[in-house]
Amino acid sequence: MSGYIPSYLDKDEQCVVCGDKATGYHYRCITCEGCKGFFRRTIQKNLHPTYSCKYDGCCVIDKITRNQCQLCRFKKCISVGMAMDLVLDDSKRVAKRKLIEENRERRRKEEMIKSLQHRPEPSAEEWELIHVVTEAHRSTNAQGSHWKQKRKFLPEDIGQSPMASMPDGDKVDLEAFSEFTKIITPAITRVVDFAKKLPMFSELPCEDQIILLKGCCMEIMSLRAAVRYDPESETLTLSGEMAVKREQLKNGGLGVVSDAIFDLGKSLSAFNLDDTEVALLQAVLLMSSGAGAAAGGVSWGAGAAAPCAEPGSCAGDVGWAPRGAVMDYGGMWGGHLEEP
Repeated sequence: MSGYIPSYLDKDEQCVVCGDKATGYHYRCITCEGCKGFFRRTIQKNLHPTYSCKYDGCCVIDKITRNQCQLCRFKKCISVGMAMDLVLDDSKRVAKRKLIEENRERRRKEEMIKSLQHRPEPSAEEWELIHVVTEAHRSTNAQGSHWKQKRKFLPEDIGQSPMASMPDGDKVDLEAFSEFTKIITPAITRVVDFAKKLPMFSELPCEDQIILLKGCCMEIMSLRAAVRYDPESETLTLSGEMAVKREQLKNGGLGVVSDAIFDLGKSLSAFNLDDTEVALLQAVLLMSSGAGAAAGGVSWGAGAAAPCAEPGSCAGDVGWAPRGAVMDYGGMWGGHLEEP
């Protein structure tokens, strides 16, 4: 039989029941896969009382005759020492498999944490870049760390009115839609300002800057909202000022994308990300976005000016790229950055 053979077995180790090639210790004996399965099924289904032998229990069991007499094969299993008490019933087998999976997942997480703990420290140049990115975020992030004190909750009746049809066929609550459109352009402008403060972005050609902004604007705004998720009130604070419920955001024009942003917020809330981590995530989103994400946009929010790093040199439309709303960054963060 081909397949994995444990290192503790000799190359030509034989099954103690039938003499076929052994694959390991099974139920306290070195056996082949066939005899292991036969013994397990016999015990689990309590089949041995039904077995009989045509030759008074005197059959010689080898890999040719093993399937000809179940009784003698089972007796051989017992005589060589296979343990009936080690055969698990269905519930115990499921529990064992679950335990194995849990242990495997625990080891995987331990290895990931270990690798994060032993990652190389950033160089002086890298720390300087981290500072630049962090300050770019802080200077363009509405209300900063005081957003909880300065936020205003959108009245609960907004977003609960009958839905109206838009020209593109979508249905929205017009009152909620109106409230959200008031903060879209400033929010987009802050994302553009963030990008302009990054040296790696400002050095790019204007056309590339516009492509990157089109591809990441929705993602960065989603991230900025998601990290301001409040589990107690179950709200997201948009643009640092407007706290909204899930249904309000959904009915106000974002539809199913709102679910993804709220789910991202709930996931990230457990990590308590600091400004540096949020800033670096935004930089990653900005520099890894592409032209394909920018095609089309979303009905509300499109059309805001996207100035290049050189003010007045050119302008474009910043579309909303819905692909960013399905991000899940929870598993990326094993701990906060700490500068020595």
